[in-house]
Amino acid sequence: MAQGREREENITGAGSASLSVRWVQGFPKQTVHFINNNTICYSSGNFIVFINIETKKETVLQCMNGIVGVMATNTPCEVVAFSDRKLKPLIYIYSFPGLTRKAKLKGDVLLDYTLLSFSYCGTYLASYSSLPEFELALWNWESGVILCKKSQPGVDVSQMTFNPMNWHQLCLSSPSSVTVWTIERSNQKHYLKAKSVKLPMEDGSVFNERDVIFPDSLPKDLIYGPVLPLTAIAGLVGEEADTFRPKDDLYPSLHPIMHCWTSTNDIYICCEEGHLLEISGENLKASVLNKIEDRPRMEGRTLISPITMAYQKGGVLASGIDGFVYSFIIKDSNYKVEDFLQVEEPVEHLMFSPSYKMLLIQTDKGSVYIYTFGEEPILDKVLEACDGKFQAVDFIAPTNEYCMTLTYSGEICVWCLEDGVCVSRIYLNTPTTVLACSPSSLSAAVGTVGGSVHFLDILNVESPEAIHEAFLSEYSVQHLLYDQRGMYLLAGTAEGYVFVLNANPSSLFDVLGFVEVGKGILQISTVSPLEIDIVEVMVLSPLPETGRSRLEIFVLPKILPQVSASFVNERGRMKDELIHKFLYETEHPLSSAVLDFQSNRIYGLCSEVPYICSYLLPQKEHSGICILTPHQKVQNKQYGPGVISLSLHGLWLITGAQCGTLCIRDIHTLETFARCRSHSHQGHGIQSVRISMDGQNILVNGRDDGTLVCLRWRRLGGHLASEIFYYNQQFCTFLSNTMEEENSYLSRSKSLDSKAQSAHTINENKNLSIDTSEEDLVQDDNTKKIPWMQQKSQEAISREIKLFSKKRNEIKTGIKALAKTVLTMMEENETVDYIAKLEDQEFSLDLEELERRQNESEKEVAKIRNDVEMHNLAKRYLAELIKEECWNSMAVKGRALKGFHIPYVVENFPMKERTDEELKEVNRILHQRKIETECFKLRKEIIEVQSAFILGRKHHEEDDEEEEEDTALRNSNLPNYLFGSLSTDFGVKTSLLSSQLELHTREEKINQIILLKDIIYKVKIVFNNEFDAAYKQKEFEIARVKERNVRIQEIILDLELGESIWQPEFDDSEKPERTLVVENNEISVQKHVKPWQKAKIELLDTHKMEQWHQSQASDTRNRALMDMMGGVLEVRKEDILRMVIPQPAFMAKPDALWTEEERKQFKDYEKKVKDLNEEKDKYRKSLDAELKKLQNSIQESTQNFDEQLKKLFERRVKAEMVVNQEELKINNLVFSLLLDEELSSRETFLNNYLARKEEEKNQTSEAIRKAREDLDVYKENYDNLLAEDKVLDRSFKKEFSELPSHQVDALYKLFKRRPRIPKLKTHSDMTSNVPFGERPGSGKLNQENFAQLMKAMDEMDNINFMPEGLDPLIWDHFCMTRRVKVENEQKVKRKAAGLMEMAAFLRRRVDEDEKVQQEIERVSNELMILQEEKVKFQLNLTIQILLKQGQVELENFQLLTEYSDAILINRNIIEDLNSVIRTQGQKKVASMMVSKDIHKGIFQIEWEHKKMEMEMEDLNQKAWDIQMLFFSRERQKYLNEPNYETLIAIQIGIMEQTIAALDKTYKKNVENCKKLLKKLGKFSNQKDVANYTLSCNLREELVAVSERKDICNAMGSKLTCEKIAEERYENLMLQQKLTNISKEQANQISILQAEVERLRMKTFPALLPV
Repeated sequence: MAQGREREENITGAGSASLSVRWVQGFPKQTVHFINNNTICYSSGNFIVFINIETKKETVLQCMNGIVGVMATNTPCEVVAFSDRKLKPLIYIYSFPGLTRKAKLKGDVLLDYTLLSFSYCGTYLASYSSLPEFELALWNWESGVILCKKSQPGVDVSQMTFNPMNWHQLCLSSPSSVTVWTIERSNQKHYLKAKSVKLPMEDGSVFNERDVIFPDSLPKDLIYGPVLPLTAIAGLVGEEADTFRPKDDLYPSLHPIMHCWTSTNDIYICCEEGHLLEISGENLKASVLNKIEDRPRMEGRTLISPITMAYQKGGVLASGIDGFVYSFIIKDSNYKVEDFLQVEEPVEHLMFSPSYKMLLIQTDKGSVYIYTFGEEPILDKVLEACDGKFQAVDFIAPTNEYCMTLTYSGEICVWCLEDGVCVSRIYLNTPTTVLACSPSSLSAAVGTVGGSVHFLDILNVESPEAIHEAFLSEYSVQHLLYDQRGMYLLAGTAEGYVFVLNANPSSLFDVLGFVEVGKGILQISTVSPLEIDIVEVMVLSPLPETGRSRLEIFVLPKILPQVSASFVNERGRMKDELIHKFLYETEHPLSSAVLDFQSNRIYGLCSEVPYICSYLLPQKEHSGICILTPHQKVQNKQYGPGVISLSLHGLWLITGAQCGTLCIRDIHTLETFARCRSHSHQGHGIQSVRISMDGQNILVNGRDDGTLVCLRWRRLGGHLASEIFYYNQQFCTFLSNTMEEENSYLSRSKSLDSKAQSAHTINENKNLSIDTSEEDLVQDDNTKKIPWMQQKSQEAISREIKLFSKKRNEIKTGIKALAKTVLTMMEENETVDYIAKLEDQEFSLDLEELERRQNESEKEVAKIRNDVEMHNLAKRYLAELIKEECWNSMAVKGRALKGFHIPYVVENFPMKERTDEELKEVNRILHQRKIETECFKLRKEIIEVQSAFILGRKHHEEDDEEEEEDTALRNSNLPNYLFGSLSTDFGVKTSLLSSQLELHTREEKINQIILLKDIIYKVKIVFNNEFDAAYKQKEFEIARVKERNVRIQEIILDLELGESIWQPEFDDSEKPERTLVVENNEISVQKHVKPWQKAKIELLDTHKMEQWHQSQASDTRNRALMDMMGGVLEVRKEDILRMVIPQPAFMAKPDALWTEEERKQFKDYEKKVKDLNEEKDKYRKSLDAELKKLQNSIQESTQNFDEQLKKLFERRVKAEMVVNQEELKINNLVFSLLLDEELSSRETFLNNYLARKEEEKNQTSEAIRKAREDLDVYKENYDNLLAEDKVLDRSFKKEFSELPSHQVDALYKLFKRRPRIPKLKTHSDMTSNVPFGERPGSGKLNQENFAQLMKAMDEMDNINFMPEGLDPLIWDHFCMTRRVKVENEQKVKRKAAGLMEMAAFLRRRVDEDEKVQQEIERVSNELMILQEEKVKFQLNLTIQILLKQGQVELENFQLLTEYSDAILINRNIIEDLNSVIRTQGQKKVASMMVSKDIHKGIFQIEWEHKKMEMEMEDLNQKAWDIQMLFFSRERQKYLNEPNYETLIAIQIGIMEQTIAALDKTYKKNVENCKKLLKKLGKFSNQKDVANYTLSCNLREELVAVSERKDICNAMGSKLTCEKIAEERYENLMLQQKLTNISKEQANQISILQAEVERLRMKTFPALLPV
């Protein structure tokens, strides 16, 4: 298999051993790419895998620095680019199929590249990085430089592609945006320009987004000032205002998934919502294509949104998770969906081959299909992926020709070690964890999550099958390991059980027992030498609580299958004393450990420190735990936790760690003799390592990268190879008999599982029941498999049931009787009261369960109590906050005052105490206003004094005094309507307030607001004082009413009227503090009293009762008074109504029986009764009068208070009116301040925006300047090159002027002739398949075309094309001249293309500059308009005027309804204007008096004027005489030209310019002559060298001639010497002639260059003297 040279150099070993990659198995996690028409490639772990579609042959390329990041391919150049994932990653570019590195690109990216993309021409590579740069870079990968780059922070991109038709366009898409970048080039400079695509809304409609920064139209508000954009209202002044969008303008847009370019430079985009977008390549406008439904949908199938698509002629191919490939036929703005292909799995990626003859289909699992177009389309599965990453791998012993892999889903694959081809697959359809192959038979074991071990027959690797299943336990099987000789299979579970199984298929894989070890087993290691009949097992487990590791070693004898019953207990657990189990602990935590073959040393890989330690086992037996200390510590260059294992012969120690490096060490010295980096730390390193029995192959499985790497020895020392080779032969010989027997058994048995099932059924059907209790405890469930461990437990329980059946019957009888008793108690419990009733759970006889439930209930109660306490605490905290904010912080508490008889309620103003800062600020402003007022008065006095001084103090003294009196009167008695409020009615001073017509500045408005707040505060204080007085009066009235009601109550009782007494009380609103106090009568629930509190209360009540009894026993005086005199010492007047005259005793008898004495007594009795009644009537009348008097006084006093309350209510209304008026003024001022701030924000934003645009303008101007300079330089070079090309054409005939004319014409035709470059003819089917047609090539293709042209020129230079009779030397000179001409023409073509490109670049920069200039003008205009509006706003003030309520009737001609042109002017301005008018009138009168005096001198002035006119006539005559005198032209010019010196200076300037131009021309001619002299010097040096060479040759020839002359003289042949001399003389003459020709040509070239210079000078302006 072909590999890259750098990959092989990377896989090197120490000493004489080194490893190389044999093959790699991994499946694509990223997109699969075409590298050419027949090869695809994808990344897997540290490797890139290339697959030939026809031969299925794989080639791998390894990344030097770890896992492969992103990759991209370019099919025309057949190169692949990929990045690594290290800090400051690099990009590597390799060619295919040579796999040689073409370039290594190093940028400024810190973390990772996310996207790579080649342009079609292949010269350019685009890369995009993740955070923190988010940088888009354009590379010229051939030169390894970044041409340009651009950063867009925070923007993640999911796809990046070049336009196949134009490499200048690059599209980047993400789930939220689509951006098209344009690459502009000017000479060798490249620039990136971005333009975002506006996506439609989710429903496909287009949202017309309004411009927030510069809105087209805003509503006009003539009252409240200008209406500004939302950015100004939001206060945004920086660049954030450009991207600000209000909430209403935010709309959910479509979410792109994938895009593809079309042949018309448009872009198709598929979206999550199912829409298909088309983006125009001209204006980048997105439009939603309409779907045409021409047929109903099939039942059970719905077309979902595609997740991938590929462009083809007439539309696109798209697919998604439904497993179907659809063909979208697009026409205009509509498209139609047709079924194209059905795939078995959800499709993740579609891609056409470069020739468009094949379609690559990649599924989400990683499988790759190739659909070949043709008359009979073919769908071929090129790569079949496994279900997830590899969980475990192992070799199939002993042939070492195949290996097996396992995935989590239960997929098992058999791979050929020779070429890595999958031979067969088998699916267990259950979650699996681990795999192991038996060394003693062709079988394998697979552990599952459910606790089972499946055994596979792999006699035939092409069709493996499951033959047996051992259900060990309910815990997941985490480890499976065969011992070296394949006698036992050890299965470790997650709960710390190690099961021992017979590994031979002939024993039906019998379970021999289990050993209980620590939980979380890390590794199981075995030692089974050939010469010993035991197997030593070591189990490594962690001790996280102590930071150590535990090692448990036990021994399994060879005869264990025969005596397994004696080694295990009833439940299948092996006895520790029989297996010689010992416990060890290490000081450092180990991630992996193995036991050497001598069983006296342990090798461990530390997990926290980079060391490999060896521990010596004690020779003596011990009990308990033995602490092992490191015997040898070796520094390990690998980092992170890893795995450690031994080779078959036990002399190699193999370690693999999280860093991804595999090391092979010598077991004795622990020195590394081979090293290989097959994985990387980005994929969390190596999960497992397996070495074949012969040691020639090593399988390394990655943890998270999903890659399996097969390594082989590229170089291995003689003794290293011989040791393992001989041991392998010995081992295979030792196991040959066992393997033959077991394999023959496997071949004979058709279904071991059926026999095992029958045996399991026999065991289950044994008669284990003795009575009904046995049926309750042991149940045979034939539908559910029982684990072996549970089965052993049931068998033990069954035996215990048999042994203790009698005792169980007795216990069961007792339990039944007890249950009957409990049922009786429960029936009685149902009949008792609710309070005495017990809950059902209290009848539970399970004390532990009852205690558990009680504990649970107590915990629940504690939890509820805690929740309630926390809830109450939160409520109390909230109440405290509310109380602090609304009550405690109030200096004046809010309360109300109600009337006695009227429904009036007056509330005071709740007020907080002003802070020191507020008071300090108010005092400062008051002091400032006082100073300003005094200054204003002084200035006014000064102005008035000055004006009085000018007009005359005597004349206007009385008027000024009257004005001063009027002004003083006006200032002292200003009406309220000018203040805009009635605050003066409350005695608040408003003299320091600024006039509403003078509030222009921001500081004045802020000071006015503070003063208005102070006024509001003072008004509230005034009203609150009045309210407090009324409140105290009501308290006094209520107290007086209570005092009178006492007497009224006595009178009513005395009169026995039964009337109710009216007793006024304060309401809760009048005394709000009562709301904060909870009275006892408000509590409706019974208070919970704790037992100790209840006992204390009872004790206090008892003590009080005893004290009362003692006091009653000692109070004899009061008791006697009560018994004798009714409790009083004298009769009160109030008791007369209760007095009764007792009837005599004889009145009980009839009247006839009375005696005289009795009759007298009766008369006295009647008189006393009459007198008493009269007294009672008098007293009752007096009480009645007193009652009415008291009631009237109460009524009068309360009514008086109500009248005062009415006035207070009106005062409250007025105060609230004043407060509202002042607050209205404050609100107006605040609004004006807010609007002023918005105007300032808008102005600041416009200034910042203008500054940015001006900076952009400077940048564009600088770009234009540089572009023009570059264009001028480039154009000058182009002109020179073009002139040289014309010179070559014109000088052709002069160079060959000595030849005949017909030869010159023939050579000129050949000189003009150009070879035809053969073009690759594309096949008709290919041109019909490829939708992009012929695409523009690259610079590399131009170089190839130039090379082909030069090759064709070589063919034309052949001597066969030479005209007849032409000298070969002349032909060679002609060929050289023609080649120079062709090369120059190619240079001219390239220069012309570059010139056009630079001119287009300059035009684009000019257009951008014009746009920026228009934007600057627009912003400047907007800024001017804003400043005007700001000035208007500052002058147009909003004032508040008090108007009288009511109606005023006006005449019709006096009624004005339109005030749009009215202006509100202060009265003082009119008065000042009137005073100015009076002053000006007085001045006018004074000026009239002055003009009267001046008029008198007019006559005198007129006489003097006539005198001057006569003198002027005399002077004119003299001037005429002077003009008639003779003067020269120069003098006339001097006299007539007003600017004679300026004219002379202009002529001098013209002459100086002419001289400067001549000087410049002279210097340029000198420079050209110097260049010509330099060229001639170089040419003369070349000729000198040639002459020197000829002289040397001549010297040698003279020596040869002399020698030949001597020979000729000796031989006597004079004719030959003369002939040679004659030929030599002719050659010399020809050389001399050619030299003369070259000199003439040099002269002609100099003449032509001078002619060119002369012609060029014609274009310059000639500055000739005038």
